[in-house]
Amino acid sequence: MATQFLSKLSQNYIELLEDNEYYDITIEVVSSKKNKDNVLAHIKLPNISPEVFQVILKYIYGGILPLNDQDNSEIFKILLAADELLLQELVDYLQTYLIENKFEWMEQHFELIHRTSFQSNSLIKIQQFCTDFMVKSPEKIFKSLDFTSLPEKSLVQLIKRDDLQMKEIEVWEHVLKWGLEQNHTLLPDSNTWSNDDFKKMENTLQHCLPLIRFFSLSSKEFLEKVHPYKNLFKRQFYENLLNSHLDPDSEPTENIPLPRNIKIDGIINSNIINNLNIISTISRRIDKMVINNKFDHLRELYLPYKFELLLRGSRDGFYSKKFYELCNGKPYTVTFIKVKGTEEILGGYNPLKWEASNSWIKNRDCFIFSVKNNNAKNVIISNIKNTDRALYYGYSSPYFSDIAMFSSYDNKYISYGRGNYEKKIRDSEGGFYMEDYEVFQIIKR
Repeated sequence: MATQFLSKLSQNYIELLEDNEYYDITIEVVSSKKNKDNVLAHIKLPNISPEVFQVILKYIYGGILPLNDQDNSEIFKILLAADELLLQELVDYLQTYLIENKFEWMEQHFELIHRTSFQSNSLIKIQQFCTDFMVKSPEKIFKSLDFTSLPEKSLVQLIKRDDLQMKEIEVWEHVLKWGLEQNHTLLPDSNTWSNDDFKKMENTLQHCLPLIRFFSLSSKEFLEKVHPYKNLFKRQFYENLLNSHLDPDSEPTENIPLPRNIKIDGIINSNIINNLNIISTISRRIDKMVINNKFDHLRELYLPYKFELLLRGSRDGFYSKKFYELCNGKPYTVTFIKVKGTEEILGGYNPLKWEASNSWIKNRDCFIFSVKNNNAKNVIISNIKNTDRALYYGYSSPYFSDIAMFSSYDNKYISYGRGNYEKKIRDSEGGFYMEDYEVFQIIKR
């Protein structure tokens, strides 16, 4: 069944199309023969085949688009012809049709689709399809597609995406490779570059450099992969970047983009925490990588552990008896507590095994924390100060000295009071209620 477009085309001119008696315009498709008729206009379209143009004419004269008899490559050629002839209604329809009905074919012929679509300013939907595909499966693209041949427009659309599934150091390396390909006279070794060479590369990458998350890189990556190209960057930006690695107590400047949203399945199944940046920050502290670094939330995700759910209050109940039933004897646990009526989360880490011994527990590796608005930038981590009273193993739910849970099925009561841990992790002390809590055991991935 052919699609009809009669709402915007006022009359059906199919009969006129089939009438060969008179022409006032001739359009030459592929053929190079000279027309001897006395015509008002003579248009050459060498990129459009007669078969494709016949389909276009049926659309122009009758609003009819017969696609059933066309293979996928021919439909794509019809799209390109419609774009060349500025038939925007047809362009919009065919882009949607291909994306919704011919996804597998487009994926198989991605290089052709991508290269062709970015030569036009009208194929926006196809360009978006290409960018989305590259974001989700960059490894397929970089193995099959000559990355350095990407148009700048395509490269910029790709690297500005928060959900680009690539490590940031790989993004930077590919952008450098792309820049070198645009400047054939430059050698890969930046030590050989003159000031003019750096300026030339800076101009080439001017739209790309602001989109790379340089603050996400590790200190080693910064030293080995960014420092040799320091002359590409504005002085103040480079100094801020350098300070983030040399002085962890320095304050991050505004508008530093967070790490990309890399999707990693199987890390945690939580109703309380939905931000892997928070899990990354807590994991760094567990491994004592950097303690209270103000740039931790800006670094690339550090996810060496799988968080195995042991207990969820809303699922298993809030009785302390249930806590010890499910968590007794389990070491290396992280507890998350959702404060009722707020966007605040409290919690703590215990490397020891939980047990109901009715005694204070000594430990130097415990810590407690708070998070506001599920934002890693708002994580406060407080280390144990009085190691003799890190935890209390009693007959209540998790008791991190300063954070005490006294919960039953109907009374989900909790209290906070600064005393045995270093930092104040919330504005007010005293009692309040929780909405839910979860306990996870961390396991090395």
